[in-house]
Amino acid sequence: MSDAGFWKDQQEAQKVQRRRKRIEGDLDILKQLRTQEDDARVLVEWRDAGEDVDKDLRAGLETLAGTVEGAEFQKMLGGEHDRAPAILSINSGAGGTESQDWAEMLLRMYLRWCDRKGFKRDITDIQAGEEAGIKSVTVLVQGEYAFGYLSAEAGVHRLVRISPFDSAARRHTSFASVFAWPQIDEDIEIDVQEKDLRVDTYRSSGAGGQHVNVTDSAVRITHLPTGIVVSCQNERSQIRNREVAMKVLKARLYDLELQKQKAKLDAVEAAKKDIAFGSQIRSYVMHPYRMVKDHRTKFEVGDVDRVMDGDLDDFIKTTLIAKAKGTLGAAATAED
Repeated sequence: MSDAGFWKDQQEAQKVQRRRKRIEGDLDILKQLRTQEDDARVLVEWRDAGEDVDKDLRAGLETLAGTVEGAEFQKMLGGEHDRAPAILSINSGAGGTESQDWAEMLLRMYLRWCDRKGFKRDITDIQAGEEAGIKSVTVLVQGEYAFGYLSAEAGVHRLVRISPFDSAARRHTSFASVFAWPQIDEDIEIDVQEKDLRVDTYRSSGAGGQHVNVTDSAVRITHLPTGIVVSCQNERSQIRNREVAMKVLKARLYDLELQKQKAKLDAVEAAKKDIAFGSQIRSYVMHPYRMVKDHRTKFEVGDVDRVMDGDLDDFIKTTLIAKAKGTLGAAATAED
């Protein structure tokens, strides 16, 4: 970086800066571990010499254990794109208003989780439900390890509750699917030909200020060879909406290529697949009892409200640990 010509290639320079930042973060953790270990060893020596340092030693060991646990957790997020920002997508399942309301509840849950983590989040596209809730939403999540964390959430989420939309107050089961893709760095080449794209513009809908429904600023891009459709209506400028939509398209095309490469391996080791599209991974039960249960790890929590307020780290952590150990089970069918 001290080379005189370092900034001639801005894109390469930024890539090196990102790599330096990652390495510095790893070195900081190692420095913390060594310092805390040395401090603990000194306290042990003092205790053995008759000093009354038990309280300080206990506190020091607890701090060291926490740092080790954090380092091990970070090591689990060592995939190629785990550090990358994420593209989060939520889609309501069959069931009309019930599932659309559930999709909106999940959106609120993940937005609150982002706030807890200090991640920046931008809703780039949202399709409102006919009566309540949402049909689908796309959120860009900016933060280190955002994709690594959210990849643990991909799958179908199931809600069991007394429906607020049913005058007979009957119990309903609703489904919504969650997907996550990494936001691809600009230096990764994804060949997208203009002739393969159909670009439609339309007027934005929903909340957004006076510019909404005034100009055709929203953009929908269809990738004709694959049938992938992405859209963005969050920005005021049609040009900016197209840029964001293209970023999402490239991420999905990249993910599609990865899936093609893994197809043969997945066919051979079908029983060991982590999460397949359409797999039910978690149930949120609000009636006749209250519990959130992950079917892959069997981890469960009784405080449903806390989970719906974005307290997801324990679920994500147990999933990533099971994945690292190779024990992440296929999604099980939950009991009503």
